[in-house]
Amino acid sequence: MVRSGFDHEILLLQGGGALGAYQAGVYEGLVEAGIAPTWVVGISIGAINASLIAGNPPERRIERLREFWRRMSVDVGPPLPAWLDPMRPAANYMAAMAAMAKGIPDFFTPRFPPPWFAADGAEGALSMYDTAPLRSTLEELVDFDLINRGPVRLSLGAVDVCKGASVYFDTESTVINAEHVRASGALPPGFPPVTIDGAHYWDGGVVTNTPITYVADQKPLTTARIIQVDNFIAQGALPQNLGQVTERAKDIQYASRTRFNVDRLQELGEIAAALRRLLDKLPPELRSDPDAQRLAGLCDERSWMIVRLINKRPSRSGAVKDFEFSRATIEEAWAAGLEDVRRSVAGWHDVEPGAVGQGVVVYRPTEELLPAAAPTASGARSLLTQFAKQ
Repeated sequence: MVRSGFDHEILLLQGGGALGAYQAGVYEGLVEAGIAPTWVVGISIGAINASLIAGNPPERRIERLREFWRRMSVDVGPPLPAWLDPMRPAANYMAAMAAMAKGIPDFFTPRFPPPWFAADGAEGALSMYDTAPLRSTLEELVDFDLINRGPVRLSLGAVDVCKGASVYFDTESTVINAEHVRASGALPPGFPPVTIDGAHYWDGGVVTNTPITYVADQKPLTTARIIQVDNFIAQGALPQNLGQVTERAKDIQYASRTRFNVDRLQELGEIAAALRRLLDKLPPELRSDPDAQRLAGLCDERSWMIVRLINKRPSRSGAVKDFEFSRATIEEAWAAGLEDVRRSVAGWHDVEPGAVGQGVVVYRPTEELLPAAAPTASGARSLLTQFAKQ
């Protein structure tokens, strides 16, 4: 892999169930482009993908991702011929119903007896499904010893059920195992809370589905390229029927605060840069003032480029798209992620920290704004500014 000039290459992976196959395709595209993340941060299905990346040597990561997603895909029959394509939404719905009824053997299984018949407080009373199979799958496909000694930092977002607080399991401070991954994906009421060291954890997406604020709080991060892969779309058309209402509500819920957080980081970066310039103009006798010293502590030399890759492909699974694991849908999502990187990477891969300058810039490579060619060193700043304003 070819390293860029950034000190940190950070890959952020949202939650989103079956939509996580898009993230796997994005990762394959990054490998093609020679981009090697030094830090992977994930929530829910993003945590599973992140552990598969950090928990395998580079030459085996795509192979392991493919094996995981092969096991997740529900085989509901051969692909429909082209002339039956209008039947695809119905076939996808059938696949989702099959996952609900029978589970996915290597991921989760329905509880028997159902939770309504379990005693209060028992694990069986707290969820519709048992995720013990996921533990076995992770222990087979992920080398946790490599995660805890390897060069790739791994952070997994969860929420403390009793405290209601966001928590991150980070290899900088925690020995990660399969239970931490399972906790990050314990979305209620489908999946049970996972107990670690006496505390109980649910899916990190209960609080926020995008881990960028956690990354922003970590210092020092002088120069960083942050590739944020979003499974849900915040913007969309007015629904026309009840099914679309459910899908739109889910998109808004799980994409919530994503753009706000990114825009806020960009604004804070601009304020910090302006504050630094102002402090530099102070006479020496004022620079030692306690207030000036306090303000100086809020400044840093960050030069961040945030690349937002959003899965904007129209779904043919509607409101069940996050638990519709049919083979055809999984393969399409993977291919979409790969294509989005291939189509856009020339516009941001060759950008160096010097072209970004002080602060935070955001690059949004949508279909309408794909650059025709990679920016030159002199033109990179103006191009990035253009995209940051979109």
